[in-house]
Amino acid sequence: MDQSFHYLLMAAHSLFHRRVMAELSQEGLTSGQPKVLDYLGLHDGSAQKDVAAGCQIDPATLTGLLTRMEEKGLIRRGTREGDRRTQYVYLTELGRHKHQQVRQTFSRLEAEVLSGLEEPQRPALIQALHTVCETMIDTEVLQ
Repeated sequence: MDQSFHYLLMAAHSLFHRRVMAELSQEGLTSGQPKVLDYLGLHDGSAQKDVAAGCQIDPATLTGLLTRMEEKGLIRRGTREGDRRTQYVYLTELGRHKHQQVRQTFSRLEAEVLSGLEEPQRPALIQALHTVCETMIDTEVLQ
């Protein structure tokens, strides 16, 4: 296996994503939906553009994803009084239930994957990944 940063980061993401989707596809979820449910579980009623930014999804891609989620009854979109131009996204009761399944799956798989690390390595890895993400976001803003 290649030991370069880019390869390992892409491989880790791909492997984890496959494990997540192997389980959550049985619950009727498709790629991208667990991430959106997880975000909305913490930020229910967010503006659609904030969901896109928070999930690192292109706004045009998110629109189609939200349409499919709305058709499945997972979310609803609407405007707020005084702000008719912005679409806000809300979890439905079914969406909240699926969010709980997503959180349980994420927690269990994270624990499983991180079990191969010594206890002090776990927070260090998470902090390092956080720093990498922040650096990439800062660089993106500057371009």
